[in-house]
Amino acid sequence: MMRAKRNSCLFATIESSFRQILFLHCVFARRTLQFGPCRVASFAKVFLLTANNKTTPADRATPVRTIGFLPLLAIFYGYTAGGPFGYEEIFSQSGPGMALVFLTFVPFFWSIPMSCASAELNSILPVQGGFYRWTRAAFGDFWGFQCGWWNWTGTFLLNSLYGVLVMDYLVQYFPWLTGNTKWAGACLALCLLSYLNIRGIQISGWVSVAMLMVVLIPVTWLCIVSLLHWHHNPVLPWTPPGKPFGAIFGVGLALAMWNYAGYEQLSSVTAEMENPQKTFPRILLWNTPMNILTYTLPASLAIAALGNWQEWQTGYIVEASRRIGGEALGIAMLAASIIGTASLSNSTILYTTRIPAAMSQDGYFPAWLGKIHPRFGTPARAIGVSLVVYCLLAKFPVADLVNIYIWARIATSLLTLLAVWGMRRKLPRAERQFRLPGGSVGLACAILFPAILCGVKVYYSEPFVWRWAPWLLASGPAAYVILRWGLGLKPHPQRIETSLNQV
Repeated sequence: MMRAKRNSCLFATIESSFRQILFLHCVFARRTLQFGPCRVASFAKVFLLTANNKTTPADRATPVRTIGFLPLLAIFYGYTAGGPFGYEEIFSQSGPGMALVFLTFVPFFWSIPMSCASAELNSILPVQGGFYRWTRAAFGDFWGFQCGWWNWTGTFLLNSLYGVLVMDYLVQYFPWLTGNTKWAGACLALCLLSYLNIRGIQISGWVSVAMLMVVLIPVTWLCIVSLLHWHHNPVLPWTPPGKPFGAIFGVGLALAMWNYAGYEQLSSVTAEMENPQKTFPRILLWNTPMNILTYTLPASLAIAALGNWQEWQTGYIVEASRRIGGEALGIAMLAASIIGTASLSNSTILYTTRIPAAMSQDGYFPAWLGKIHPRFGTPARAIGVSLVVYCLLAKFPVADLVNIYIWARIATSLLTLLAVWGMRRKLPRAERQFRLPGGSVGLACAILFPAILCGVKVYYSEPFVWRWAPWLLASGPAAYVILRWGLGLKPHPQRIETSLNQV
């Protein structure tokens, strides 16, 4: 411990006196990572400084606000679940039994491998921008850009929908919210959540904690009341009678994968975590069982009470609550669904806007986009640009376009999984505080099983998605060519390579 303190002090002295000696920076960053009690924050800071010679003194002086386990867990839960909302049609489309199979076991072949991969990569490179920078470290400038671009542009569709969904829930009680009034309300909700994100991760984190508590109260209430009114078997029938198995399987798998997607997104705010190498795997460990219970318990208990699985469509959890617990529970669940959707939007803004800021600092985008707010320490300009696109898209019927987004999510997730293999190949002897279990066989399974699920999902995509999703993916190489050779924006060559050589 004394040795750790000496190394940390020595590193601080060197950093303040000889910031221009980048190689020495990385050497002491490595020693601090191994031995110092504050090793992770120091390493992440050095990585970013070493990677970006063009960072201004003002940016370097801007303090990065960090948060601990509970608010980070609430943010991540808000991003990956947010409550038992928006997926209810899986029970009518695939049958209650098959739906529960999907919702229970898909995480073991999809989100859990992604969680383990993210934890291993974070133990090597705990840096802001996470999965995007991991992909670049493993496969170079081109694929790093694709990973970041697909993630950022794909979520334009996703987050614009969240603003519209908030208004859709309100329309049930305020039918005059239509047209431009509805659009203005969606923009107002998106502006408010973006403002909270500009103020810093601490505010967003504790707002997410409050949202989580408000959501869980009516959900727990529904579970208790449903238990007291249990009249039906919640797993029968296994599949809808008369439906072809292929259609049942494809729809159910797509909805389950959607619910459990995005586990690598937590890495985009690594520099804003307290002790990320410990906090990161703890959040992943807690979040998956929380999500499984969220998606299986309330809905299955409600079906056990009502027995009307054929009627379940998106948003039906509110009507089910009203039928089981009366008007009070229905209104409470409606409020929870609105807050849960707002939590999804809040978390999505937080995670996705850190990626363009990191890409700007790396030289892919204009430098102004990655500027950090001098007071709040957040990428305010990246948040602002994203907000403008969210609001513009909220004017249009984007619900169908979100199905296109899943292709971008699949591409980003597969690149993250492959980055584990790439980093093991490049840095086989690098110290890893967490390692994906099973050795080479375990790594192969962690890549193969999600890849098979992704292949099935792509195969069962609607004709509309097949027509337009390839264009979304093709926009990545096109943007890379335009930005690099058209506008002359070249990524800084020493950014990833310098740090890799020192690890």
